[in-house]
Amino acid sequence: MDTNSPIVHKTRTQVVVEVLRERILSGDIEAGKPLRQSALASELNVSRIPIREALLQLEAEGLVKFEAHKGATAAALSSEQVCELFELRALIETDLLAKSIVNMNSIDIEQARAILTKLEESFSHANSSNLWSELNTEFHTSLYKAANRPNTMEVVQNLNSNCDRYIRLHLLRKGGIPKAEQQHQQLLALCEAKDVEGACALLKEHILGSAQDLIELVDAHNHSSS
Repeated sequence: MDTNSPIVHKTRTQVVVEVLRERILSGDIEAGKPLRQSALASELNVSRIPIREALLQLEAEGLVKFEAHKGATAAALSSEQVCELFELRALIETDLLAKSIVNMNSIDIEQARAILTKLEESFSHANSSNLWSELNTEFHTSLYKAANRPNTMEVVQNLNSNCDRYIRLHLLRKGGIPKAEQQHQQLLALCEAKDVEGACALLKEHILGSAQDLIELVDAHNHSSS
């Protein structure tokens, strides 16, 4: 019985993470709103332990912040943060892609294509931005793994974690899905053709174009909330 407890506990925490994440991303929980652990525990019918663990995970994702004497609050969206994070992504990921393409083989391409198929299928499922984001990140990182740069990949993964809420927001709010589908297919084709220059140019356009959409979206959101 005891050996099963951690699994049950982890599952409960993850359910809380997913519920709160979707509510913050959808705007149901507004930026700056206090996240009272006792109230959330009562509402979600769980103890305060999974609530606390969920809030810590969401803090790592940039969706929640902890402040002295205030506790946890939903983090505000920041166009400055979008600009910095996505510019870093464009710099690091294009360099990583260039190093990866020269080492790619047919197995790497097919693995990336299989992930892309799953991603495109997930777009048809309502209320599944969590799955979209995970598969989007998985597709991008599948294109970089042949570079054999584990430390750089770790940096990319951290950047993607910090970008996660913005990526979901872009897909949900800015009509980002059709554009993302088209660019992903083009990017994979360029990688398969070993067109390093073309693939890197498209990846940069893909990342910075998303950033520009998000800056407009975040500025409009913050203006309407002020």
